[in-house]
Amino acid sequence: MRAIDYFDKGAEACPDRTAIVDGETRYTYRETRAVTERIARAMWAAGLRGEECAGIYSHNDARVLFCMLGIMRAGAVWVPINYRNAIDANVEYMNYAKTAWLFYHSDFKDNVEELRARVPSLRHLVCIDCEDGDNPSLETFMQRGTQADEIDWADAYGNLDRLVGLVPTGGTTGAAKGVRVTSLAWGTMTEMASHYWRSDGDPVCLNVAPLSHAAGVVAFTMFTLGVTNIILPKFDALEVLRSIERFRCTHLFLPPTAFYALLAHRDAGKFDYSSLRVFLLAGSPVSPDKLKQGIEMFGPCMCQSYGQTEAPMLLTFLDAKTLAAAAAGDHPERLRSCGKPTSAVLVAIMDDRGRILPAHERGEIVARGTLVTAGYFNMPEATAEIRTYGWHHTGDVGYVDADGYVYIVDRKKDMIVTGGFNVYCAEVEAGIMALPEVRECAVIGVPDDKWGEAVKAFVVFRDGESLTEAAILAHCKAKLGGVKSPKAIEFRSDIPKTPAGKTDRKSLRAPYWVHSDRGVH
Repeated sequence: MRAIDYFDKGAEACPDRTAIVDGETRYTYRETRAVTERIARAMWAAGLRGEECAGIYSHNDARVLFCMLGIMRAGAVWVPINYRNAIDANVEYMNYAKTAWLFYHSDFKDNVEELRARVPSLRHLVCIDCEDGDNPSLETFMQRGTQADEIDWADAYGNLDRLVGLVPTGGTTGAAKGVRVTSLAWGTMTEMASHYWRSDGDPVCLNVAPLSHAAGVVAFTMFTLGVTNIILPKFDALEVLRSIERFRCTHLFLPPTAFYALLAHRDAGKFDYSSLRVFLLAGSPVSPDKLKQGIEMFGPCMCQSYGQTEAPMLLTFLDAKTLAAAAAGDHPERLRSCGKPTSAVLVAIMDDRGRILPAHERGEIVARGTLVTAGYFNMPEATAEIRTYGWHHTGDVGYVDADGYVYIVDRKKDMIVTGGFNVYCAEVEAGIMALPEVRECAVIGVPDDKWGEAVKAFVVFRDGESLTEAAILAHCKAKLGGVKSPKAIEFRSDIPKTPAGKTDRKSLRAPYWVHSDRGVH
């Protein structure tokens, strides 16, 4: 099916249920559908035909979801623009995607003027919250489509090859690439999410991560379950904790860094979390010790999924029941796993020669299935690179155990070779995160005359806590052994993040490798 068909089925099933809550404003499914129909008609009236790229540039706001659904209904291609990106990065990506439409919040109107000047393909600009000079508000724009005829662009097969989105990769290793998300891949993700994330009762999903990233995808898939999507403008640990109790939230998605902030908050024990059924962690590997703490704090609702922009959200899934059992001592090693492959994909481990590896051997995680992207936009060589040996290459290092559980060790580029041994950053970070005083940490390799590369850790403590470097190093040697233990610890008040909210190892590494002609020793 087309992406919008999934939303419409949810809207038809529960038209009078609240679909979106944004502050004091509530919208039913019937009202939300009507708004998206008005957006689509206005786009058609303005001349939209075919797969034109339409960007959304805003912090969290109900109108982001309206525009996302309206773009999909009109048959345009959703382009999420990360408002935390540098403007040069957004200009580069929008030019690459030949973005023709931009729906934006007035908070970013100064940046939009620069985008208009530097992106020649940009022809239609709509300010979602107010009139902005010559650019209409969303309400004014929708009025322009009142008399427009509906364009039925669907086909009998569900438009499987039609683009739903052109979604940028993180861009941490260079310019972002546009991932071609087709109706087939989007539909696969949506149907698996409705299966793996379903719960009893009336679902309520709290959305606090940026809707321009994975949270927007989660919010969309939740519509198929008839969920009430609660929109918070940004992540604030205390407000998240309060909102779980206030709205009796059943579903919550966060990246691990935000999850750690919840655990570390001094008021975390003051609220009722008994409504939670699916507390989903995704985006990067999770500290098993913090995961166990999360189960103790939030109950048997913690779960994990593994995916990437090229295969969104659900390559693997680790359900709440399995995680709760692992925390109680039944296969405790599964606290380090990201779960088993989901029903629509094959997942394997491959060496550099294309050989599929047996259980417990480490190599690159590869996948096949309808969840996988159709490729990168106008980048045939990059597409061919991730298709080597007939599999999709994730760029992640891991292994599969004898029971079929997948374990992520690290990104290939985050591997440190020290004294001839491979050390994976995520393993060292997990070891340090086992210390209750530690809120967050990041590990990189730095040049070293003796070892080639030395393991260096950056550590952020919980409020009011501290440890000496010697104490942390002694803990690491006991838990990880001498090879994997850091050679140095640097204490910081925070760890830099990419615009996608992940640890920015590139910026951490830069000062140490600035005088080197390559990034490894």
